[in-house]
Amino acid sequence: MSIVKNILNIKKKINDTQLIVVTKKQSLDNIEKAYSSGERNFGENRVNELIVKKALLPNNIKWHMIGHLQTNKVRSIASFIHLIHSVDRLKLLNEINKCGKLENRIINCLIQVKIAEENTKHGFSEKESIELLNSNYKEKYPYVNIKGVMGMATLTNNTNIIESEFKRLKRIYDHTKQMKILSMGMSNDYQIACKAGSNMIRIGSAIFK
Repeated sequence: MSIVKNILNIKKKINDTQLIVVTKKQSLDNIEKAYSSGERNFGENRVNELIVKKALLPNNIKWHMIGHLQTNKVRSIASFIHLIHSVDRLKLLNEINKCGKLENRIINCLIQVKIAEENTKHGFSEKESIELLNSNYKEKYPYVNIKGVMGMATLTNNTNIIESEFKRLKRIYDHTKQMKILSMGMSNDYQIACKAGSNMIRIGSAIFK
């Protein structure tokens, strides 16, 4: 099945959920095929790859930073990034606000919540995320626009565990003020995520297989 057909097949299953095409390790040719199908929201895991691809691909692409982000890399993307999904600690939030001020630009972000038990997953705890999102954070971080929350479920074949973790993130989303984005779901679990209430999914391997 072609890249375009894979995208169409996924979109039939997700209704109005926003699709972010994950371009990690993908060639420019493959990304351009996804672009030709009408996709404009693309996500990268690594800053260096993101910068290279941004320079070589159309200017109207909305780039999403979806991987673990080091504080010393924020300045490199602050001038153009559409949405940072992976704000997983206060130190990073402070740096994004600092870089936003330098660029005179408010940077859109999601707060990453650790809903899985795996040590490889990052994020704020449930308690920390609710406290932050229900605080007057805009006073402290005026150059940050927190648009919602993001989380990654445990990598497992046990759908009950995945569903439980997604439902936990949905509860956090529901208890916060004026959040618009609930980003959860990847190639192996996006249908479960959509049923749990996700309105943004990040798909790579299911598109470029």
